[in-house]
Amino acid sequence: MRPGTVSLVLILGIIPVTAATPTFHKDIEPILQKRCQGCHRAGEAAPMALVTYEQTRPWAKAIRASVITGKMPPWQPDPHYGKFSNDLSLGPGEKEKLVAWVDAGAPEGNPADAPKPAVFTDGWRISKPDMVFEMPEEFDVPAKGVIDYQYISVPTHFTEDKWVQEAEVRPGDRSLVHHAIVVIDNGTGVNNEEYLAGYAPGGNVQIWKPGEARLVKAGSTLVFQMHYQANGKPGRDRTRIGLVFAKKPVTDRIIAMQVMDLGLAIPPGNPNFRVDASLVMKDTVKLVGMRAHMHVRGKSFQFRAVYPNGETEVLLDLPKYDFNWQPYYYLETPKLLPAGTRIECTAYYDNSANNPFNPDPNTWVRWGPQTWDEMMIGWLDIAVPVSKEHSLRGALHQ
Repeated sequence: MRPGTVSLVLILGIIPVTAATPTFHKDIEPILQKRCQGCHRAGEAAPMALVTYEQTRPWAKAIRASVITGKMPPWQPDPHYGKFSNDLSLGPGEKEKLVAWVDAGAPEGNPADAPKPAVFTDGWRISKPDMVFEMPEEFDVPAKGVIDYQYISVPTHFTEDKWVQEAEVRPGDRSLVHHAIVVIDNGTGVNNEEYLAGYAPGGNVQIWKPGEARLVKAGSTLVFQMHYQANGKPGRDRTRIGLVFAKKPVTDRIIAMQVMDLGLAIPPGNPNFRVDASLVMKDTVKLVGMRAHMHVRGKSFQFRAVYPNGETEVLLDLPKYDFNWQPYYYLETPKLLPAGTRIECTAYYDNSANNPFNPDPNTWVRWGPQTWDEMMIGWLDIAVPVSKEHSLRGALHQ
């Protein structure tokens, strides 16, 4: 090193890159592909893209702060309970590598070290849809006021039964859509609607493993349940749903179930109010995934299985529920639930003035559709063997 080089490095704040220094293409880009780019790319919900070095470098300090605090990647479950196939949390050494990269000045490194670009379907987070259904026309959302739920029917015109392995609901304008649920109306009359897929803030797409799929029967109609929320500016939305059909024989039908307490009543000012609900499995089934739904007073949510032998197992624990992140959590290995298993859900709510998101801490809060109301729903994705479809009704025994 020439005389004066060290002092020049110190004066300019330049950190020399050594063989041990993480670089973008070799060390950071693979992490971003695996943990971040599903949302952090053009057309998706995240506010910035993190696909190229040029896109990522200006956000280096923000990335460092987010991974140190655990804000990003967003992953709420307590790691002591359950293993999930869609886990976005950083793996061993990944957080340290990101921090070291930023501390080293966020060097680009050699582009030849870059992994192959991640392949995404333009406009979708699922594979390229086999079919897309959308609302027949745009819905005008006013700038102010309470908007009633909208129920919009879209016929499938299916002439044969279809097995859906991937499904994604995409709002036309996320800023206007509080949530969207698409159900299957098979036209049989009693209990003829079945959940297909939905959208909620921070939610994920629904992708099941080979051999698992939802059933959409021939002649069914899709009903879009739309909950719009005025944001101060008039706008328009035209939500759609993309479906990818199973390419291999389906052995397990995925059905959606809900564990909920429609009678919840949260006292004013209570910072830690508990609500419980449960559901009993009449037949033996497999649990595939779970999702918690509350509104802005939601504080924590836990799923438990109480087996026929009396043993209790925590399936999913969300100690810090966040209304802005409501994904499904898919089990790495489906959980066998013998007949008689009771799924218990426990939710806590903060209806005090200390909750910065609380619309009014001085009122009783009950079940309702608007954000200032509350809900308590533990969504379950259950796998039932196609060979036992005759017992589906028995599996849903509350």
